[in-house]
Amino acid sequence: MGAYKVEQHRLIYKEREFHFVSYDARPANERRGEEALPPMWFLMSAGRRVPVLPQTAGQDPERLERAFREWLDHNVFAETDTDDATDHPARRISVG
Repeated sequence: MGAYKVEQHRLIYKEREFHFVSYDARPANERRGEEALPPMWFLMSAGRRVPVLPQTAGQDPERLERAFREWLDHNVFAETDTDDATDHPARRISVG
């Protein structure tokens, strides 16, 4: 079995640039209260990683870009009526 290959994808959307990076699966860490994660795409923002969607080798680039845009619409650009939504890590990403 070969080593995991990190992938990167930059997307310009709504006049902003977003940087997505894939990371290998992560085992659960009970001590930290972290659940196991499959290989995932993360949005990189201000030195932090925000989980976006599962990553599989050979994903179609057009479908992947569409999935990133949909995620951004729902998690970064979406209007909200509740203060609870501001607790989501993606909501703390400046959209201005």
